[in-house]
Amino acid sequence: MNITWKQADHDVYVATTDGEYAGFVAVDGTTHVLHDRHSRRLGSYPSLSAARSALESLGTPASETKHRPRRSARSRRRPSTARSR
Repeated sequence: MNITWKQADHDVYVATTDGEYAGFVAVDGTTHVLHDRHSRRLGSYPSLSAARSALESLGTPASETKHRPRRSARSRRRPSTARSR
């Protein structure tokens, strides 16, 4: 996984992978709290590099791949506004 990190604020670092949001690290004093792409807390680390390494070692779970099921034409159809009598 190729992760790019950017500092968003003095105490927040944001991760992206292939241009998609991947998570962030929030610095709280001497603790670095890692969150995933759904803002779920993954753990606390003693350094920024340790938190970064933890996210990179997780990878992207197979259940969270970019594949989205296609909707059928029927599900995209708008409901009729005409009333039948």
